[in-house]
Amino acid sequence: MSVGFSWIQDNSMVLDSPTTSNGTTLKKCSALPTKTSVDVSSVSDLFEFICSGPLVDKIGITPENVGQSIDNWLLYGSQLCRLFQLNELMLTIPQKARLYHYYIPVFVWCQDQIALHNSQFKDGDDVPPLVIGFSAPQGCGKTTLVFALDYLFKTTKMKSATISIDDFYLTAQGQAKLREENPENALLEYRGNAGSHDLPFSVETIEALTQLTKEGMKMKVPRYDKSAYSGRGDRGDATTWPEVEGPLKVILFEGWMLGFKPLPAEAVKAVDPQLETVNKNLEAYYEAWDKYINAWVVIKIKDPSYVYRWRLQAEVAMRQAGKPGMSDDEVNDFVSRYLPAYKAYLPTLYAEGPSGSEPERVLAIDIDEERNPILAT
Repeated sequence: MSVGFSWIQDNSMVLDSPTTSNGTTLKKCSALPTKTSVDVSSVSDLFEFICSGPLVDKIGITPENVGQSIDNWLLYGSQLCRLFQLNELMLTIPQKARLYHYYIPVFVWCQDQIALHNSQFKDGDDVPPLVIGFSAPQGCGKTTLVFALDYLFKTTKMKSATISIDDFYLTAQGQAKLREENPENALLEYRGNAGSHDLPFSVETIEALTQLTKEGMKMKVPRYDKSAYSGRGDRGDATTWPEVEGPLKVILFEGWMLGFKPLPAEAVKAVDPQLETVNKNLEAYYEAWDKYINAWVVIKIKDPSYVYRWRLQAEVAMRQAGKPGMSDDEVNDFVSRYLPAYKAYLPTLYAEGPSGSEPERVLAIDIDEERNPILAT
């Protein structure tokens, strides 16, 4: 498998747009620009490196925990190196940090959440899979994170499924109807904001997935085709949907607006008058999405304008690769349709946590403009 991730080599953008086995297109990750290789064959050096990560205290692990489970950390690192086609004995600093300071700590946290979830059931019970929500702005690397976690679950013999809020966009016909009903609202002209999703379809899908508790139970998971209708998109043909099989242990559910809470009308109108309709639409989203989520990973950014830079990087890379890509003006127009929601809802999400969440079951990860975890300030 040829996989392109910008953090693997340096800080430049990768030209390929890799996909997972279930058809999900992977977003790019960047990291610190460096060519310095680090020999990670020394377990003691790796132990110290792991313990220096910004997430260690946050996920509640001590140096003693790391020492006792160092074989697992080495195994996970080796598996991710295989996934991303890296030489595990000669990692660059950003590669090493991305694996041991980010992906693996989050995986360890997810394992703990699954254990906590399973402990709430009695022997012999049908245990539904844990649903973990990943709320993060576009372009920050959440899809790649989920891709890595899904791979680790599968290599550790735990069946998992991945879904995105993108999978639940309205069909092309439904989107056209939404556009006709809101002719003056640029925020609803294209897919993305609250109102552009098929919520009953998402409920049907999530509930069906949570019922895959026995061996041999199967279902196909919907996927959205963003390239259809000249980029306006449409639900993918059901014959192309990936199939998952029970018993599922975890469902990884990612999206840029997961956990957003409706605000008073005056608050959203102060950000953008067009957001008032979107805010009204958002009232139905808790029942369709958030109430099914048992644990949360919230990836936090300091400035929503990062999204513009990340999207521009991706489109420039596509154009350089000879693939169709948006112009700078088109990128600005595209991102501008999301920024009002970010400005309105992110402060509440960061201050209060996702809608209906329990604080002890939320892992908040602050990242910098290069998409690297940092210590919260």
